Amino acid sequence: MWSGGPAGFTSRPGSAARRWASGAALEGFAGDGAGGTFFFCGEGGEERPVLYADSEGGAALVAVGLAELLRLLLVAPWWRDCQTFTAEESRRLAAECLEDMPDLVARRDRAAGALGLVLPTEGDVLARLREVALGIGKDFVLVFTPEGEPYDPLIRG
Repeated sequence: MWSGGPAGFTSRPGSAARRWASGAALEGFAGDGAGGTFFFCGEGGEERPVLYADSEGGAALVAVGLAELLRLLLVAPWWRDCQTFTAEESRRLAAECLEDMPDLVARRDRAAGALGLVLPTEGDVLARLREVALGIGKDFVLVFTPEGEPYDPLIRG
């Protein structure tokens, strides 16, 4: 998988010490460069909800389906740093990201083309992230199994 910065995938999936509070299936399928893990929730294929758990004990439902996750990661790879989800905040975070990776837009466009994805605007993708995390995501609680403690919400209303 792609390993391009904090939101890029790495091959560190796993769910051994984590479970979904409801007891439904939880399948780790990718990690990110910051130590977090992406999980499919429930039964099915790539259309399942996607939960992200960071290495600090925070988690949030971030997408419904793999295609939606890929659009989020391609359009706003800085999503984890968003607090207010405003256009101004996104512009600032995008500028910081582009300083570190000046060819990000070209890489993003190549990846989207190869995957056949039509990319939404930053505003649309961040609004959808917030909608998913605070809407249906409120019912997706990840539990650290050894301690039985739920992860903290990464995105708050």
